[in-house]
Amino acid sequence: MAGELPFEMPLVEMRKKIGELQQFGEEKGIDFSDEIARLEERYRVLADEIYSNITASQKMHLARHHGRPTSLDLINLIFTDFIELHGDRLFGDDLAVVGGIARLNGCPVTVIGQQRGKDTKDNIQRFFGSAHPEGFRKALRLMKQAEKFGRPIVTFIDTKGAYPGNTAEERGQSEAIARSLFEMSRLKVPVVCVVIGEGGSGGALAVAVGNRVLMLEHAIYSAISPNGAASILWKDAAKAEQAAEAMKITAADLLANEVIEEIIPEPQGGAHRDYEGTAEAIKTAVWRHLQELSAFSAVELVEDRYAKFRKIGEFAEPGDEPAALEEELHGAE
Repeated sequence: MAGELPFEMPLVEMRKKIGELQQFGEEKGIDFSDEIARLEERYRVLADEIYSNITASQKMHLARHHGRPTSLDLINLIFTDFIELHGDRLFGDDLAVVGGIARLNGCPVTVIGQQRGKDTKDNIQRFFGSAHPEGFRKALRLMKQAEKFGRPIVTFIDTKGAYPGNTAEERGQSEAIARSLFEMSRLKVPVVCVVIGEGGSGGALAVAVGNRVLMLEHAIYSAISPNGAASILWKDAAKAEQAAEAMKITAADLLANEVIEEIIPEPQGGAHRDYEGTAEAIKTAVWRHLQELSAFSAVELVEDRYAKFRKIGEFAEPGDEPAALEEELHGAE
């Protein structure tokens, strides 16, 4: 195992004991196969118990795991003939956003992803996956190109948020995000979005206005990062885990609230344990939704996208009694 998180330490300790017993048996010429088999079974039971009861704060750490597959990792595993395109034709090329033309099961598509770095140097170049305005404008340029040529669009969301620095503000960060939201809502081709890691704030939503929004099992998606929410609510970013538990950021919560359409299962322990298995699961889900959407006309695609986002959330009319509203939303006890 590599890159274990704190809640996985019982598994680390048990695996260590199994390894020590195997080594001792080999050194002394003693057969411990029965004992090792029993420990292996206990290990599997414990792993099932741990990974079937992962909390929101634990999922936050899984979504941010340094070994989790990035957009480029998944693009190279899912698609063929990928040709990366660069630049926004206005300022420059933002490495926090990657995209281009590829084939999915032989069909041409446009694929766009938010890209974290693989090491410190790469992260600095890619601003840790937080895009500047030119990143969002590059993504939008590729989307409009896809619309022109009738190609479906697949986006991968993986960012803590848009880059918050002065340079981004000077170049029109808020306008770039707003323009992306506006234009994506009107695209006349199928759009399938997949949250593969952390989907945070407007930086995530700027490439997530799709007909279908899917999430990996241990990904998170929220209007603000748990760290940002903790800073606002408790004036203490260290309370991010407490914020994560309260914010309904997990795939299960978002599916229940109809923010997303499907949860894509991950290998036991998280996507970082098995890139190929994760990529295959994403490929199967994305292809299925694209096939369903291919039957829609251009007008129907826009109407479907509009209806999807209009139905999210609950609200109360003036004069609604709290007790009556509670009963309506959750049902009588």
